[in-house]
Amino acid sequence: MDVTGEYEYDEGGWTEAELAASAGDGSGEPDAGPLPVVAVVGRPNVGKSTLVNRIIGRREAVVEDVPGVTRDRVTYEATWRGRRFTLVDTGGWDPDATGMALRIAEQAQVAAELANVILFVVDAGVGVTDSDEAVGAVLRRSGKPVVLAANKVDNQQLEIEASGLWSLGLGEPYPVSALHGRASGDLLDVVLDALPEAPEQTFGERRGPRRVALLGKPNVGKSSLLNRLAGEERVLVDPVAGTTRDPVDELVELRGTTYRFVDTAGIRRRDRELKGADFYAAMRTRAALERSEVAVVLIDASEVLTEQDLRIIGLVIESGRAMVVAFNKWDLVDEDRRYYLEKEIDRQLVRTPWALRVNISAKTGRHVDKLAPAIERALESWGTRVPTARLNQFVTELVQATPPPVRGGRQPKILFATQATTEPPRFVLFTSAFLEETYRRFIERRIREEFGFAGSPIEITMKIREKRQKK
Repeated sequence: MDVTGEYEYDEGGWTEAELAASAGDGSGEPDAGPLPVVAVVGRPNVGKSTLVNRIIGRREAVVEDVPGVTRDRVTYEATWRGRRFTLVDTGGWDPDATGMALRIAEQAQVAAELANVILFVVDAGVGVTDSDEAVGAVLRRSGKPVVLAANKVDNQQLEIEASGLWSLGLGEPYPVSALHGRASGDLLDVVLDALPEAPEQTFGERRGPRRVALLGKPNVGKSSLLNRLAGEERVLVDPVAGTTRDPVDELVELRGTTYRFVDTAGIRRRDRELKGADFYAAMRTRAALERSEVAVVLIDASEVLTEQDLRIIGLVIESGRAMVVAFNKWDLVDEDRRYYLEKEIDRQLVRTPWALRVNISAKTGRHVDKLAPAIERALESWGTRVPTARLNQFVTELVQATPPPVRGGRQPKILFATQATTEPPRFVLFTSAFLEETYRRFIERRIREEFGFAGSPIEITMKIREKRQKK
């Protein structure tokens, strides 16, 4: 590994400034906190995706002149006047929708509930419709800041007609043409003014309790566990699966630390197979996971691991959250079941050897006290940062002992390594050529052996700089 004091390389030639700009120098500066969220909502075919493309400055959201093209919540990162925020493009919100349209509308409503600011888009050429009035009533009750965008205003006459949108009771309508960019900057100024102020946060300082999501399939014991941890009957428990539909937030003190636990609805099957209230409950469960820092995944230890169990674990991996796997109902597990459970874990949880595991019984309270130390350790790993100098020394020794495999007749070199972010930890390898996935998994395994990260996912990415041609 060719690392010099000035970070100058004959192959690929990164300078120290380029390295810092690309991935951060790992000097201990605070990572950016969560970005504020702006949800773009409105009835179908009013130009939401066109406006999203205008705001993010590229044609990424699918646009077609028929309603219903956007179905899922899609997030993009946007910047205006130096302020970064997350923009959520949603499907058409129609309160009277049925079938697939209902699911799309529910996605939009979830996005609005999670947002800091709601950008409500209305077709100024059509005027106020019954659907606009119904959505407007929901937004007024939400208590969230709402910016009303009167879209498709391409001339002065339509700008005058847009004033009729005052009747929605959401304040001043801001005329804009998403297609032509007319007044889009003025609209973004208003959106920025409505966003909450960026928090002044010192490195390592947190505000509010750490958030823990309780996940699992129906009737696995999530509500029973929350009641056991709280020491009282906080949430409804019933043998009938599906009792919990909306996420339930509860403050619970464990070992002197207060956590905000979220008891979520059990995930039954794939989202596309869900209907009505079950679909909405699944969407809210996903939203609760997005807001959490660590997920406690409950699995019924007395039963064979199911596809739902594995899919829920997969959701946590994709979210980048820390994870503790709690095998519940341990009081029902005999010696034979323990033997086969270990075999199932070795075979089916091969993707998550890093997840912390506890065996508990929410009903009897057995070993529930082991959950708090596991959560603490997972959160500590999730926020761990490896100093750049120590990381590069480790990678140098690792590469010298086990060089990367030759690819296309060339020996890839790892020129520099840094940890770009925490929560979750992400490492960037600056390389002269592509590293095989097997070698990156090998590096991840050795990083875990050296630095820990138990209970936390880690991500390893590459920045490849091919050898420059000599002039």
